[in-house]
Amino acid sequence: MSPINFKDVEEASRRIRSVALWTELSYSPDISSLTGTRLYFKWENQQPTGSFKIRGAANKILANLEACRQHGVVAASTGNHGLATGYLCQKENLNLALFVPESISELKRQKLQASGAALTLVNGPCEKAEALARQVAHRGRKIFVSPYNDEQVIAGQGTCGLEILTELPEVEEVVVPVGGGGLISGLAVYLKEKKPRLKITGVEPENSAFIKHSLESGHLRNDFPEKPTLAEAVAGGLEEGSLTFDLIKRYVDRVITVKEEEIAEAIRWLFRYHGKKVEGAGALSLAAVISSPGLFTGRQVVAVVSGGNILDSLWQSIVS
Repeated sequence: MSPINFKDVEEASRRIRSVALWTELSYSPDISSLTGTRLYFKWENQQPTGSFKIRGAANKILANLEACRQHGVVAASTGNHGLATGYLCQKENLNLALFVPESISELKRQKLQASGAALTLVNGPCEKAEALARQVAHRGRKIFVSPYNDEQVIAGQGTCGLEILTELPEVEEVVVPVGGGGLISGLAVYLKEKKPRLKITGVEPENSAFIKHSLESGHLRNDFPEKPTLAEAVAGGLEEGSLTFDLIKRYVDRVITVKEEEIAEAIRWLFRYHGKKVEGAGALSLAAVISSPGLFTGRQVVAVVSGGNILDSLWQSIVS
């Protein structure tokens, strides 16, 4: 039995509406022509903190607001989830202890510190930061806001899918960046339960393909030989026993990977044809369409642009 269903996503949509935006869904005539698809973009980079993560963080915090006020909030993040949790805690005047890998980008570190969160830098990958954060939360009876491995967080991320189907009921396929899997899990649960024939495709960077590696092995594995990636917001492995892995196995049709040069090209296209500044993870869906157009030819496709938080210097070096 699934830990969440479409009703949980609908409840989350009502709960978070005062905080998370109903983001724009727009048709891309130029890129549709270039790729042979009917391509739409869901612009999650328009959210107040620059990524979809505000959806899940808002649902978790607002559903447990009294406990958050009494005991405080703990989270772990490589950046975007921390920004979203910090934004919510600042808005609700909550104490936040945030655990982050030392490897996060300088831009995100500065933004996290500006949110008022008490930062603890962890020497190790994101899953180590998550494990330490859970321990601290358990000891202090604090509310742990997981980046992805939580029913209420997943339901909150699924509201992105609710918006897509509401605006474009004839959609045939949704292409989604994959990291911890919270976004694709929540979105897929909602869309598949509402429109079972709709196809869900996940996209990982070839350099950090933990989900595809695990799916091919038949069980969750964190021994993938990871390399640096432009899509650093989705890099790293998953917590053992993560809810999202089973949801992906059940609801997602396929997970594909893209090369670093394809991610860079997608970043350039999003600026050239839409004037949007998008981070590497946010460009993964378009990178998949660019690199494998035959998979999407003639189909009505929504590509989720998951975020726009990227260092100016890095973005300039890519688009120039």
